[in-house]
Amino acid sequence: MFTDTHTHLYSEEFNLDRVQLIEKAIKNGITKFYLPNIDSTSINGMIELTKKFPTNCFAMMGLHPCSVAENVNEELAVVSNWLQIQKFIAIGEIGIDLYWDKTFVTQQQNAFETQIKWALKFNYPIVIHCRNAFDEIYEILKSFKQLPKAIFHCFSGTVDEAHKIIDLGNFKLGIGGVVTFKNSGLDKVVEQIDLQHLVLETDAPYLAPVPFRGKRNEPIYILEVAKKIAEIKQTSIAKVAEITTINAEFIFA
Repeated sequence: MFTDTHTHLYSEEFNLDRVQLIEKAIKNGITKFYLPNIDSTSINGMIELTKKFPTNCFAMMGLHPCSVAENVNEELAVVSNWLQIQKFIAIGEIGIDLYWDKTFVTQQQNAFETQIKWALKFNYPIVIHCRNAFDEIYEILKSFKQLPKAIFHCFSGTVDEAHKIIDLGNFKLGIGGVVTFKNSGLDKVVEQIDLQHLVLETDAPYLAPVPFRGKRNEPIYILEVAKKIAEIKQTSIAKVAEITTINAEFIFA
């Protein structure tokens, strides 16, 4: 059985064939889908999907760093309110993204810290989005005396950065389609990291793996990620599925 620890199945890119894609994935052994929230606009669609597939789809609650803007306080208030209303599987996805725009870097840092504190309060794991911001995120994480369990989503850093994350304790690295990209270098990193530290993800509809790169990513394409990792680690796809699913269950338990 496979677990997709990070997928935006509620996204409008799936409006025409969402149910069929999920059912196809389930038939192929991909049985759990963890849904990270983006902002106030994505919540209703995400929660509706968990109602349709209550044993397969699990919602997180959080504010994505790319949605941090002038109205950050209002958006965080929405997250806070939802955390009081119902249970979620995690706080996510949260973090810092300095790739597109650094205008709200301070607000991103503050929002990240705030949401880590909420995760500790509610005893939830966190799912971290990091783009061009490893040092900033690591500094904030190190400032906490206690940290929740966590997945470093879409990890694409160095071996040294991977070990820094692992050494924080109870952290897993989310590996998706990038590991299949010819010149990403992520395959060389994965080669040096034990499977016990990895979880699988698609980040669908984004970052489709080879041979579907550039197209819409779909739930079933997690099999291509597992296949690549099995090749790198010189083990079976079944072993990759087993260990990464155990790792995911540890985080989201």
